[in-house]
Amino acid sequence: MLARIQFAANITFHILFPTITIAMCWCLLFFKVRYNQTKKEVWMEIYRFWVKIFALCFALGVVTGITMSFQFGTNWPGFMATVGNIAGPLLAYEVLVAFFMEATFLGVMLFGMKRVSNKIHTLATVLVAVGTSLSAFWIIVLDSWMQTPVGFEMINGVAHATSWFEIIFNPSMPYRLSHMLVASFLTSAFLISGISAYRILRKDSSPSAKLALKFGVYLALIAMPLQVFLGDLHGINTLHHQPAKVAAMEGIWETENGADLRLFAIVSDKEQKNSMEIKIPNGASWILTHKADGEIQGVNSFENHPPVAPLFYSFRIMVGLGFTMLFVACICAFQLRKGGNVSKLMLWILVGMTFSGWVATIAGWYVTEIGRQPYLVYGVLKTIDAVAQNISSSMIGTTLAMYLILYTVLLIAFISVVFYMARREVEAKTVINK
Repeated sequence: MLARIQFAANITFHILFPTITIAMCWCLLFFKVRYNQTKKEVWMEIYRFWVKIFALCFALGVVTGITMSFQFGTNWPGFMATVGNIAGPLLAYEVLVAFFMEATFLGVMLFGMKRVSNKIHTLATVLVAVGTSLSAFWIIVLDSWMQTPVGFEMINGVAHATSWFEIIFNPSMPYRLSHMLVASFLTSAFLISGISAYRILRKDSSPSAKLALKFGVYLALIAMPLQVFLGDLHGINTLHHQPAKVAAMEGIWETENGADLRLFAIVSDKEQKNSMEIKIPNGASWILTHKADGEIQGVNSFENHPPVAPLFYSFRIMVGLGFTMLFVACICAFQLRKGGNVSKLMLWILVGMTFSGWVATIAGWYVTEIGRQPYLVYGVLKTIDAVAQNISSSMIGTTLAMYLILYTVLLIAFISVVFYMARREVEAKTVINK
């Protein structure tokens, strides 16, 4: 359990930063292309501000990613011993094909603006965006394969690839990849909107703050309905391949025809029941099977199933935040269309939701990863069979405490630096205007 908590802490902190960088690099490319098209300096002002935050996120993502990779060997040797023939190459592809590209050309993006031609600088931005997306692709391929493993055979307890095409394009990969990419765009949209709103509240009347706010709001307005659609497809795919996960997400203990959608409930894994349920009749069956009387298998139908309460609550946090994002984006977009400005109240709400994408993404990943339990590789390798047996609990507990302290400090520092950069930008604009 300590080893699981340690890895969960690491992946929780790590995923915060790729969740921003995956989409932010494409936003930066948009800003750069708009500058090239219009020659308006405001687009370069936006680019120069956000490329600094992108670089900060990239650096923190790299550091936490390296730490996480060491845990495969220290805490989970059974993972690589069993499926290393598949996981190893996929992780190598991520480094060789993607990471080196984005790391190399990020330097050109940051420091080459006045040292190379505009075309080369734009090309560097393109390559960083492509590299970041490729990096996400290979990581999602591995995680999806762990959820829906195909294209391999077991020989003497070790997985050997029989079809790399099937491994890469496994049944859940397209849904998981698209869902994650859009989640990243939503996270970046609210980060851009929130920081821009903060600048406006600090009396920044520059066109760059207003234009960035408008960009973030409209990006969220486009991405959120798309995410709802993709989430529905992803849920149907999960029902087909991991029905126990879906049963836990919906809090359905016994198999039901015409299963109700439980908007809220107090879930007890110990007693295997729910209390204080708020339900929509037949709602779960409608959403998952598109039939009012569709059958949904209950948790108790499965010999091996994940814990229900963490999935049930995490799923509702993710969905609830998603619809809150859509509601806020709609109001802000309406105000922008009607009067050209966002009200002070909505500006404060946007500031409060600056990192809301983080919370929704983490909740979604908890659903994905906890929902795979008790397996590390679904139906192939149990978590308990992969954990190291020769490391003491005190050692893991000590390093876990160190991780948690360090990550808490780094997270507070990151958030503080982002808002500090926003304030400095406002102060610089004030000096220029004077």
